Amino acid sequence: MLGWWRRLSHDQRVVILTLMAGLPGVALSLGFLWLGPYTARVQWTVSLLLLGLWGGVTMALREQIIRPLGTLANMLAALREGDFSIRARVTDGSDALSLAYLEVNQLEEVLRNQRLGAVEATETLRKVLEEIDVAVFAFDPERTLRIVNRAAERLMGQRAERLIGKSAGELRLDDALDGVAPRTLEVSFPGGTGRWELRRSVVRQEGYPLQLLALSNLSRALREEERQAWKRIIRVLSHEINNSLAPIKSISGSLESLLGRSQLPEEVGEDVERGLAVISSRAEALGRFMASYATLARLPQPELGPVKVGPLVTRVAHLETRLPVRVAGGDDITIQADADQLEQALINLVRNAVDATLEAEGTEVSIRWRKRGRSVHVLVEDQGPGVSDTGNLFVPFYTTKQGGSGIGLVLSRQIAEGHGGSLELENRAEGGARARMELPIDPVA
Repeated sequence: MLGWWRRLSHDQRVVILTLMAGLPGVALSLGFLWLGPYTARVQWTVSLLLLGLWGGVTMALREQIIRPLGTLANMLAALREGDFSIRARVTDGSDALSLAYLEVNQLEEVLRNQRLGAVEATETLRKVLEEIDVAVFAFDPERTLRIVNRAAERLMGQRAERLIGKSAGELRLDDALDGVAPRTLEVSFPGGTGRWELRRSVVRQEGYPLQLLALSNLSRALREEERQAWKRIIRVLSHEINNSLAPIKSISGSLESLLGRSQLPEEVGEDVERGLAVISSRAEALGRFMASYATLARLPQPELGPVKVGPLVTRVAHLETRLPVRVAGGDDITIQADADQLEQALINLVRNAVDATLEAEGTEVSIRWRKRGRSVHVLVEDQGPGVSDTGNLFVPFYTTKQGGSGIGLVLSRQIAEGHGGSLELENRAEGGARARMELPIDPVA
């Protein structure tokens, strides 16, 4: 019996109920009209007016009920779509309809504030992800990359547009998605090699689960620990060797003075003099040797100031006279740096490049620089035999050059990292090696 009623729309139910509400009155009025002593003309005229009034009131009542519901439905649909510009006009807050409009308006304001807060939080998170020096990757359950930050772009050597949509296998990160975390990995990517700390967690984006990978480069931290260890060793060596050098020099000087007063056979005196000269010479050489290494432990913090990269590079190039050093040029850039320390670092790099080029009978060394985002890259390229033993390049005391001290590259990297930058050596495809010093334009920022 009630099935047909449930199948009717809300509008139809309102019309039927309104007609039923007016039906008794209309039927009674028509009964009196047609049974009374009235002419046919009056009966038809009044009947038509009465039926028209009944229909008009029914439609007006339907409009009063349906239109507010349609307005509420449109407002809720707009809220669902994220459009918070539609608001209902509330004239009187005492009736039920005005209260409904008022509540929807307040709901719109709450949702707008929540959306604004969510947008601000998302933008803040995006900025944080872009600026942190941790490579962040997010993979969906099918192991397809969905989110990547700027550090991850540098690590992979590609822009985000080319990385998004690739699988973990294509990115060589399959192993990182499995196994124990956190842990340390030995990885090699276009933008970086060495030891990296892996951390993994699960996050949700719009209810969709994503597996989050965070790769932190441990190389700089390990190098800093290594440098601190070398500093302690150098201090101990300096202390012990200086304690030995002092009496050697003192005794040799005393013996020289005695030889000047004593009468000894001529051949004995010459031998003693030569031996004492050797002792004195080697003691002085050993002192110079230890003083050069001690500079690693005494390198001060950089005193930042405006430095024009072009004039600095040109000045360093003119200091080398053994071989032409070509300044290939670059952007007009001014950075905040310690000019003296940077000049010393570049002198070391240019000297090493010239030594390698002369060894391979090359003709020139070139220097160029270019701006990359908030950093400047200074490139020193030689025509030497290239880099063979990359594992020991930045180890103090290690050198492949005759008479080398083994601190030039270590000191240059320490200066670069003291400015918040880095120094790397790589082989060139066309032959020779390239020293790449990356320096932030403003380390404080």
